[in-house]
Amino acid sequence: MTELLASPAFWGSLATLTFLEVVLGIDNLLFISIATGKLQGKQKAQATRVGIWGAMFLRIAMLGLIFVIIGLDKNALFHLPHAIAVMVSGGDEALMHHVEDVTIKDLILLAGGLFLLWKGTQEIHSAVEGTGHEETDAKSGFTAVIIQLFVINFVFSLDSVITAVGMTDDLIVMISAVVLSTVVMAIAADPLAKFIAVHPTTKMLALSFILLVGVALVADGLGFHIPRGYLYFAIAFSLAVELLNIRVRKTAPENGDH
Repeated sequence: MTELLASPAFWGSLATLTFLEVVLGIDNLLFISIATGKLQGKQKAQATRVGIWGAMFLRIAMLGLIFVIIGLDKNALFHLPHAIAVMVSGGDEALMHHVEDVTIKDLILLAGGLFLLWKGTQEIHSAVEGTGHEETDAKSGFTAVIIQLFVINFVFSLDSVITAVGMTDDLIVMISAVVLSTVVMAIAADPLAKFIAVHPTTKMLALSFILLVGVALVADGLGFHIPRGYLYFAIAFSLAVELLNIRVRKTAPENGDH
């Protein structure tokens, strides 16, 4: 153990993987902030803790079953008809084989993506139309929120665990990175929720990002991988513009007084 801690490779792998886990946890944290937004007081704080720390324990448990998790992407559950695979893949030979062989991971990603699209659309409709608040609140009870958090944590954890395996073969590094990234998420959760509450337009931005992630997950499930860098750049650019808008709205009244 002492030799491991003294190894620069250990700390390099840990730092890199922790950073990647934090980046992969951004969409998870956004969903937690949105899902718990309609809860109040102790229930909101408790649901946030369950969402964040539950994700950590789920990922650690999945790391313990890593060979099973890897197998989800290797063994086809069933095969699509060849004609459908050719039509979906557009004739791309490599993509055609991926589309034709449907794995459990494909189904999980597809279901998770559809769930995010449904949830994001429902929240945007509620915010834009301003109707159905009582019905939405009724569906957003503590138990319902916890179930939603568990479902989406499971989906997001797949990417997290597979990324960890691709970066290192040391289980200690994997678990340490997951724990450290969870601590970062726990620290950032409350400020993020307060920021979204104070600036309602950022909630729409977060919901749009959730829709983007949903589309990416559906695409992954269908065999079309969208590099996450594109999504993160899009949301970073949009967030930068929104922060400028917030700054302008704050300075406008001050300029009007002069």
